[in-house]
Amino acid sequence: MTAIEVRDVVVRYGEVVALDGVTLAIAPGRVCGLVGVNGSGKSTLFKTITGLVRPDRGEVRVHGEAPARARRSGAVAYVPQSEAVDWAFPLSVRDVVLTGRYGRLGVTRRPRRADHEAVDRALARVGLADLADRQIGALSGGQRKRAFVARGIAQEARVLLLDEPFAGVDKRSEATITGLLRELAADGATVLVSTHDLHALPELADEALLLMRRVLVHGSPHEVLRPENLVRAFGLDVPAAGEGVR
Repeated sequence: MTAIEVRDVVVRYGEVVALDGVTLAIAPGRVCGLVGVNGSGKSTLFKTITGLVRPDRGEVRVHGEAPARARRSGAVAYVPQSEAVDWAFPLSVRDVVLTGRYGRLGVTRRPRRADHEAVDRALARVGLADLADRQIGALSGGQRKRAFVARGIAQEARVLLLDEPFAGVDKRSEATITGLLRELAADGATVLVSTHDLHALPELADEALLLMRRVLVHGSPHEVLRPENLVRAFGLDVPAAGEGVR
């Protein structure tokens, strides 16, 4: 079974080609690390999988459904980069996590007991139960990222997409988020997470995908981190024998 399937997808912004014939498949219960330089198409790939961007060519399926339908049903959750969020908006941490339940609230949009309990469980799981009533912008960078992971947990999404969740967070929050993503995958969720931390990739991910508008390599983290592959994506110098990747 395939959780995320992308077939020959092309996305253009005017004359700029953001994705050029991207094809990939990720199975349930896997963490896939998405690696590439800024401008390689990572954010566009996320938005295409969630249905926020329609491809000019190709097809995307999330557990067999069209992306927009999967998003509306709550099957897919998206954690954007920090700069895409208005942190001054007067919402508490609990309010943010509760938005993950909106697809289950029905026409009245009134949270029921089960919704509040799902939010409480999610907050406890990410270690933010004691900060539930704090304004979201008052949290540290790592706490903010954990709050949005909690939203995906409360949503009970089967696919989680995280765009640079480790940017600007401390090592403790990074380890907490990594542990959470591994737990969610063990429970059957599919996680696609972009990261610039190449050293942490083997611990984070079961597989990795190297993107430069096209899929350059899709395999194990160690395969993606081979110097000759990194040269193709980043233009890095190939380390001498015995040296680690930098």
